[in-house]
Amino acid sequence: MSDPTPVIDDLREESEELDRLVAGLDPDRWALPTPAAGWTVAHQIGHLAWTDRCAGTAVTDADGFRALVEQALAAPHSYVDDGAEEYARAEPAALLARWREGRAALENALREAPAGARFPWFGPPMSAASMATARLMETWAHAQDVADTLGVTRPPTDRLRHVAWLGVRTRDFAYGVHGLTPPADPFRVELTGPGGDIWTYGFKDAPQRVTGPALDFCLLVTRRAHRADLSLTADGPDADRWLDIAQAFAGPPGGGRAPKGEGAR
Repeated sequence: MSDPTPVIDDLREESEELDRLVAGLDPDRWALPTPAAGWTVAHQIGHLAWTDRCAGTAVTDADGFRALVEQALAAPHSYVDDGAEEYARAEPAALLARWREGRAALENALREAPAGARFPWFGPPMSAASMATARLMETWAHAQDVADTLGVTRPPTDRLRHVAWLGVRTRDFAYGVHGLTPPADPFRVELTGPGGDIWTYGFKDAPQRVTGPALDFCLLVTRRAHRADLSLTADGPDADRWLDIAQAFAGPPGGGRAPKGEGAR
């Protein structure tokens, strides 16, 4: 992933898809509650706009980003929610314009970043490709919340490849955030993409493996669906445990989604 151009292009397409989903909404529909407890459609877009601003600051203004980190350390349990709440207070048209402006600025900054540059973040430093991948994952996941709220089914695309890759790469993080020791050996992950091709990760002969649809794996690692509602298979006890705790995003795992029949996904 040394050349960030493909994932930046895909990030733009992912954002534009969500933009089309919300751009024509009546103002009252921006206030609809989403599956994320306490968050409306406006909070979902507000969170993306706020995080894009943080990412843009990280890429273009290291001193400014250090100030954001200090704010986060002062309110570690509420910083993210506070950002979403602040942005969500705006009128929908103003919020939409703010998100568009911020994501365009971030895209330009990522495209102009020097080759090999790494940027500070709330976790480990990121390359331009890694930053774009993380933003795409979040955009896709929050778009799923919005789509579920509006009763819209989104056809999966090959852009899911970035989310799946991040889900695999964050395996050890998922163990750590649950206070568990990661397994010593990598797993084999085989996912069926939207076009029927197989996406593979890890050694072919690894005894622990996960198989299933790429869409289901992405819903799992973004915690947008419960494992019981997905067609994923784990071979081996460690792989099976991973499917219970997998997450591709930073921060605490939260409650996740209840199985269908026990509440909203």
